Amino acid sequence: MKTILLVEDEQHLHQTIKLNLSLEHYEVTSAFNGKDAFNFIKKEHFDLVILDIMLPEMDGLTLLEHIRIMTKEVPVLLLSAKNEPFDRINGLKKGADDYLGKPFELEELLLRVYNLTHIERPSFYAGKDCVVFGNNKIDFVTNVAFGVDNKKIVLTPKEVMLLKLLIDNEQKLITREKILQVVWGYKIYPNTRTIDNFIMKFRKYFEVNTKEPKHFISVHGLGYKFFY
Repeated sequence: MKTILLVEDEQHLHQTIKLNLSLEHYEVTSAFNGKDAFNFIKKEHFDLVILDIMLPEMDGLTLLEHIRIMTKEVPVLLLSAKNEPFDRINGLKKGADDYLGKPFELEELLLRVYNLTHIERPSFYAGKDCVVFGNNKIDFVTNVAFGVDNKKIVLTPKEVMLLKLLIDNEQKLITREKILQVVWGYKIYPNTRTIDNFIMKFRKYFEVNTKEPKHFISVHGLGYKFFY
């Protein structure tokens, strides 16, 4: 059963959409404001997010930006009474997969939902599902790794994003600015010391000698490189 997060604050429309999705055998989770939706997305996997733009607590476009920081994979269908070309283009530029103006026909909504939940989407990580280097193995399907001591490591979403970025750019310098942009997003930069702490954890997980790392290499004052 495909899972959908429905984020719509208009009660009557929300219930109508939810009922029709349920009749099509989708499992629907409801959120009526952007803040609650954000908390759901941090904790659960969804096959689709249906997202109204005008929301209390956090507007839909801001929420969309946060979603794209966390994952590139989940499809997002924007709903909005704003249906001018500029509005549609702006929503798509921010990472939406589709845009449906209000009012709309339920049959059209259901068709778009079907298309978004049944197409094969490219992964955020263009490389292998499993990566092996040294005595380490990372499974990017389950987000589980086995380090130098063969101990199972359950990776956090941020750890996964940073590992993918480094591994997908093997031997290339990834600047701190690039890491902050890709992993944390423009608007929520952490202290750069946060990146150092992530690299230190990776060395603890995957390096035989953390003081003389072979895989996660610092380039002083610039950033980091990954080597198999």
